[in-house]
Order: sequence, then C-alpha cells, then structure tokens
Amino acid sequence: MHRFAVIGLGQFGSAIARVLAQRGAEVLAIDNREESVNNIREDVAYAVTMEATDIRALRGQNVQEMDAVVVAIGENFDGLLLTTVLLMEMNCKRIIARAMNRHQRMILEKVGVTEILSPEDEVSVAVAEKLINPSVVSSLQLPDEYEIVEVKTPPKISNRTLIDLSLRKKYNLNLITVKREFDVTKNGETVKEIHILGVPRSDTVLFDTDTMLIMGKTRDIERFIEINQ
Repeated sequence: MHRFAVIGLGQFGSAIARVLAQRGAEVLAIDNREESVNNIREDVAYAVTMEATDIRALRGQNVQEMDAVVVAIGENFDGLLLTTVLLMEMNCKRIIARAMNRHQRMILEKVGVTEILSPEDEVSVAVAEKLINPSVVSSLQLPDEYEIVEVKTPPKISNRTLIDLSLRKKYNLNLITVKREFDVTKNGETVKEIHILGVPRSDTVLFDTDTMLIMGKTRDIERFIEINQ
C-alpha cells in the first residue's frame, strides 16, 4: 500500500487527499485548522490537527517514512516554504509543493524542490485551449512543448481509418486511444455509455461521435485540428 501525507487541506489539498484514498492509498491529512481536519476525517486513514512548521510534530507523525509528501498550503507561502525546507531536512523520499505564482515557483526551485504543482496555471492553460479550440475536451501540458489532448473527431476525418489518416506521417502525432459512445440497454431502456477502445488498430474507423486522445507538440495538434475542421 502506498503511503502519502498531504499538508494543507484547502479545496486543492483535500481533493488530492480524497482521490489518493479512493485509489487505495493510506493518507495522512494535516492542517492547522481543526474544521478542515474534521471535514476530511472520514475520508482518509489519518487526519491530524497540527502546525506543519514544527519539525518535532512532523517527526511525531513519521512523515519522513511516507512515499511522498504533498505540501498544498495555499494562502501562507511562508508556512509552505518553511514546511518544505523542514521536510527536506528530514530527508523525505519525495516532496511535491504547490506554487501559486511564478515567484513562488522560482523560490521553491532555488531551495531545491524538483516537483512543483501550479494548479492555477494548469487551469488557465486548459481554459485558453478550450476557447481557442472548442473541439478540445481536455488537455495535459507536458515539458518541451508537448501535450496530450482529448479532441472530438474533426469533421474532415470522420468515417476514415487510421491507416488512411497517417497521423504520425502527416501530422507527427500519436493516437493513444479512442473514446466511443455505445448504446447499452439498462433496465429496459437504451442509454449511451462511453468506453475506451484500447490500443487502436490501423483499420480502426473514427466516427464523428468519437473522442481522440492524441499526443504531440502543441503546434502540430493545433495544425491537425485547424486543417480538418
């Protein structure tokens, strides 16, 4: 079983703690606000009210033995920074810290943090992507100008096979998988359900109701969508 600590139980930290617990991980949730701790107590293995800037308190919870520690403190950057430095001093295996802006990211990088979360930036990128390309359902930005996007099948390529499209050759893109609607009978009624097709084959036909999961450079994805709308 994976063991994680989440420090800072605002909306972001609480969401991470709950998802980790739902995935079967043992989660230690920490915050200095008793109300926040009580709100999550039933959803995680352990919930503790304490000051994460106290190294003795951290050691008392054996935080250094966790597989990873997420520092999700949002409003108090001084507290986040001090907590992160203490975790580094404790030689925690893996530390993931939240940065609210570029300045905070720069400071965290300077002290040696290698894994930094910027949820606000990621949300803004996703919103911008949807505004520019309405056919994009969701996107995940990757390093070196790569991204993974879910995009509705563009009109010009619907009802065509993958071998006919030559995504890699023509657009320098990789199709990871396809999400497809199926009619399923439940309780005597026909309803639509979305299922993953798995690894696409060369003879797989794309329908206009499909959603493609594509990986490639941002400029190549934008070019693919623009040409085939």
